[in-house]
Amino acid sequence: MIVLSDWYYLLLLIVLPIAIYWYKKKDKELASSLIYSNLQGLKKLVGVERGKRRVYISRGLRLLTILLLILALSRPQKGLSEKEFVAKGIDIMLVVDISGSMRAVDFRPNRLEAVKKVAHKFISERHNDRIGLIVFGAASFLQCPLTIDYGILEELLDRVTFVEERYDGTAIGMAIAHAVNRLKDSNSKSKIMILLSDGRNNAGELDPLTAADMAKAYGIKIYTIGAGKKGKAPYPVALPDGSVQYRLVDVEIDEGLLTKVAEMTGGKYFRATDEKSLERIYDEINELEKSDIKVKEYVNFKDLYHLFLIPGVCLLFVLVFLDRVVWRVIP
Repeated sequence: MIVLSDWYYLLLLIVLPIAIYWYKKKDKELASSLIYSNLQGLKKLVGVERGKRRVYISRGLRLLTILLLILALSRPQKGLSEKEFVAKGIDIMLVVDISGSMRAVDFRPNRLEAVKKVAHKFISERHNDRIGLIVFGAASFLQCPLTIDYGILEELLDRVTFVEERYDGTAIGMAIAHAVNRLKDSNSKSKIMILLSDGRNNAGELDPLTAADMAKAYGIKIYTIGAGKKGKAPYPVALPDGSVQYRLVDVEIDEGLLTKVAEMTGGKYFRATDEKSLERIYDEINELEKSDIKVKEYVNFKDLYHLFLIPGVCLLFVLVFLDRVVWRVIP
């Protein structure tokens, strides 16, 4: 946008119509005071036509010079808009079950790999949020602390694999408590946990509802996801000869517990029965938990008066040169 900082100088433009009126009046007075019987012959004799052209050029240059100098005085400026984005992020802890039951292939290629794929998409769609990752079986492990370095986070996510056999189990309570410990001292306006499991709490020393109470006390919202089709799911079993056989095993998700944990903390429970439903769940959580982004707009002004001042001064010198040198020397 263009603005005139000292716009009141434009009032001086009244000089232009006054000057034009005065020039015309002067021309009429001069014409009425001179009467000749053969005007064309007189023009050829004394170079009247040439003189008139000089007068018109001189007047035009004077008027244009005045216009340019008045515009320069009005200080035209161009506004350069700058926007500053002030983002308030959310602290998010992803808590993922990596027990042996996550090998089931009711999700392709298996539950754990399907979760990792969807988690990558979820991370890529977040901005200005700190995100961390905890994995758990019979014990919980910090895979990645809260960070805004999504590259490192996704690299560590790629390294996640099934828990060792000695740590197999599902310690939901311990996993929640571990995540609470990582989130409780955060100064973020919003702290959330996304807990995914495909089983029942059967390990660890802490009851999940007690851990959920801790989360509630620290203002941490928990979204819980039960992963697994209903009924039975194919599960790979290694045979002594090294081959793999798939057996149907019961899907035992404690939906009542996961629902209660979510309700206690102001979150929501979801059931994922395949890859598409799992992706839709993470998309919904992504929409529910948006970061606040405030935009502050600043306008810096760049002076443009020199674009009028320089040509105006140049025209003034040209006018003086023509009047004092060229037209004085050339009759």
